[in-house]
Amino acid sequence: MAVKIRLKRMGAKKAPFYRVVVADSRSPRDGRFIEEIGYYNPTVEPTLIKIDEEKAVKWVKNGAQPSDIVKKLFEKTGINQKL
Repeated sequence: MAVKIRLKRMGAKKAPFYRVVVADSRSPRDGRFIEEIGYYNPTVEPTLIKIDEEKAVKWVKNGAQPSDIVKKLFEKTGINQKL
């Protein structure tokens, strides 16, 4: 089973809000997931990013592949230094 760390879109039309989730790569974008590890809100100023570092590091060390956007979020929050 290939596991990915990716964003799940929430919120209203033209007002996105994302949850950072760990999911099977075969599941749909907003479908079933294994665990929720944080959230990302790009609509507020400043951008709001909250990710549980312990869970993120645990999943990456167990083989989960973060998506491109999640990699950038990890860089902004400083999680990349702990990997």
